[in-house]
Amino acid sequence: MILRNLNIVNYKNIAEVSVTCCPRFNCFIGNNGVGKTNILDAVYQLSMCKSYFNLPDAQNICHGEAFFVIEGQYMHGDEEIDVYCGVKRGQKKIFKKNKKAYMRLSDHIGLLPLVIISPADVVLIDGASEERRRFIDGVISQCDKEYLQLLIRYNRVLVQRNSFLKEYAGRSIDADMLSVWDEQLADCGCVILERRRAFVYELEEMFQVYYDRVALGREKVMLEYSTTIKNDDFLASLRDSFDRDRILTYTTVGVHRDDLNLSLEGYPVKKLGSQGQKKSFLTALKLAQFAYLVKQKGVKPLLLLDDIFDKLDADRVSQIIQIVSSTDFGQVFVTDTNREHIDEILQQHAMEYKIFHVVGGNVADLKY
Repeated sequence: MILRNLNIVNYKNIAEVSVTCCPRFNCFIGNNGVGKTNILDAVYQLSMCKSYFNLPDAQNICHGEAFFVIEGQYMHGDEEIDVYCGVKRGQKKIFKKNKKAYMRLSDHIGLLPLVIISPADVVLIDGASEERRRFIDGVISQCDKEYLQLLIRYNRVLVQRNSFLKEYAGRSIDADMLSVWDEQLADCGCVILERRRAFVYELEEMFQVYYDRVALGREKVMLEYSTTIKNDDFLASLRDSFDRDRILTYTTVGVHRDDLNLSLEGYPVKKLGSQGQKKSFLTALKLAQFAYLVKQKGVKPLLLLDDIFDKLDADRVSQIIQIVSSTDFGQVFVTDTNREHIDEILQQHAMEYKIFHVVGGNVADLKY
C-alpha cells in the first residue's frame, strides 16, 4: 500500500500543502514548530478518522479559518483509493472513499493500516491504564470489525450503567436492578477480554524480537495483560463489586479497567527506564504492532516516524534504520530537524527517498 499524493488545506498551522510522495522513504526536515508533525498527523487522519493527539476536530482547523480538508490518493494493491476528510466548524465531519461518504466512520477503520511512532507515545508508559487500553483497542480494531463494534456497544452499556448508579446514589438498590446492563457487559466483555489476551500473547513474541534488535540484547523486557475479572467470570465479578460500585457510583470492574503491564528487567519500565530505554521500548512495541498488522491483513501498513532519533544513541538509531529499511517494511514517513543527519543515515542504506523542507507550515523546498 502506497500513499501517492497528499493534499492538506487549513489543517492546524498548514495553510495549503501538496506532496507527491516517494514509495519508500519520505523525510520532512525543518525546525521545531514548523508543522512537520502536523503533516504526519494529517496522514494519520486519513487512516484512523481522527487526530493522533485526540483533539476535537474543530481544534484542528487553522486559526481564523472555517474548515480543513485532507485528501490522499493511495495505491492499495491494484486498486486506486481516493480518501477525503473534511471538517467545517459546527458541522459533522465528512469522510469519503472514492467520493462516496461513509455512513459510519468505523467502517473506514482498517482499510488503510498505519503505525505511528511519536514522542507522544511516552504516555503509553507514563500515562494511565486508559492509554494502554486505547493502544490495544486501536490495533485490534484495524484488523477486526466485529471487535470494534463490540467495543462501541460495551462502552455504550457502561455509560448507561454508570448513569443509573449516579442517579440512585445514596438510595436503596439491589444487584438485580443492574442485571440488564450486567448481562450485556458480560456478553461483550468476555469476547473483548479473550481477543485482547490473544493479541498481547502474539504481540509479545514479536516485541521481544524487535527489542532485542533495537537494544542489541542488553535488557530483558515483558508485556503482560492484567484484568480485573476474577476467574474469567464476568457476571460474578460484577456482582461481587456491587457494593463498591454503589458507593462509588461507577463500575469498578470490567475490561474498561484492565491494563497492559510493561516491564524492564522485571520492574515497571515507568519507574526503572531511562529516556533512551523508554524510547527503545516504545519503538519496539510499535514495530511489533507493524508486524502484527502485516500478519493479520497481508498488507504493509504506512509507518510514520516522528522525531524518532531524539534521545537515542547512535547504535540504536542505526539498528532502527536497518530494521525499517528492510523489505519487511513499505512506505515510511520521517520527521527530523537535521538534514545532514537524515542524508547520512539514508545514504548508508542506499534507499530510495525524498526530502521535503518544511517552513512555517509550507513545504518550501523539495530535494532528492
